[in-house]
Amino acid sequence: MPTLTERLANCYSGIIYDIMRDMGLAPAVLPPEIRPLDPALKIAGPVFTMRGRPDKTVDAHTTLLEWTGFLSKAAAGHVVVCQPQDSVRALMGELSAETLKFRGVLGYLVDGGARDVSFIRDIGFPVFCSFTTPIDIVANWVPEAFNETITIGNVVIRAGDYILGDQDGVVVIPADKVESVLERAETAISTENKVRAAILAGEDPQQAYLKYGKF
Repeated sequence: MPTLTERLANCYSGIIYDIMRDMGLAPAVLPPEIRPLDPALKIAGPVFTMRGRPDKTVDAHTTLLEWTGFLSKAAAGHVVVCQPQDSVRALMGELSAETLKFRGVLGYLVDGGARDVSFIRDIGFPVFCSFTTPIDIVANWVPEAFNETITIGNVVIRAGDYILGDQDGVVVIPADKVESVLERAETAISTENKVRAAILAGEDPQQAYLKYGKF
């Protein structure tokens, strides 16, 4: 029996958005500047949240101690979603990405920066971010909360919500709605496949739409 994460990974962000819209749920699309380092990779799964802040009073040792503490806490089988409250530094790099992947974390999304792009792409770890920079966090940034509610753009994200990100963008599904959203999304994808097959078999596209009620 496929897990919720596996089922979500077989969907795409557009169909999830459509279903949530049709269910009357609040739009939960993250800002469009948050993009994948590797467009071929998706992020999908339950959310482990992190919030942090710039802090110029900390020394390098404290920063790295706190950061490695985060790497120890990040939950396997989850996607880390970070609100760094920072628009200067990279909040993901090569060693951290490899550590998270090794520990079973499914991906990482940050409302901010990342670096070491080539290495992260080479190891196949999904990272979504809004910019890249060589500037790191050492002696300048610390995490302050884990698995607490965060906000990115106008989307409130709670620990345990589900997230799906692909080349089109990133959508967040409330934990208590994921089953019903997935059921409807899977039905919609099946119907879309029927519409596609009908059109490719020569049926008029408008007639195909009227027959299946989906396009």
